[in-house]
Amino acid sequence: MRRTKAYEVAAAMLMSVSLLKRRIRDSVDDAALTSPELRVLSRLDRAGPATTADLARQEQITPQAMGSTVALLEKRGFVARSPDPRHGRRMLLAPTREGEEALRSGSSAIADRFTDALLAAFDDDEIEVLRAAAPLIERWAERM
Repeated sequence: MRRTKAYEVAAAMLMSVSLLKRRIRDSVDDAALTSPELRVLSRLDRAGPATTADLARQEQITPQAMGSTVALLEKRGFVARSPDPRHGRRMLLAPTREGEEALRSGSSAIADRFTDALLAAFDDDEIEVLRAAAPLIERWAERM
């Protein structure tokens, strides 16, 4: 019974998250950060400097794929490398001021749109349920 319920929730969430992801992608202009770029900048902003390999592990992608995303962020001036003080040969990535500004402006544009949609379609109790669910969804995503 528990597995059946979990499967039903997983299937419903997959459909919902897919639609949400599509709507986000459709609403962002070409100058905006891509989803992978946004995730990397957000992770660096929240957790602090990290290596490309660390980011790849956290995002569960290959180091080569992460390297491509990092290269694009570097080209745009959004991240900078610096030597790891604990490991001389490793390089740490951190957001630049421009990267932080891009993160704030990109995130806030999407967050503003989310806010408008929440206010238009949900009452206060429903918004509270979604607020409470957000950390659970994040924890679930990290375990996949």
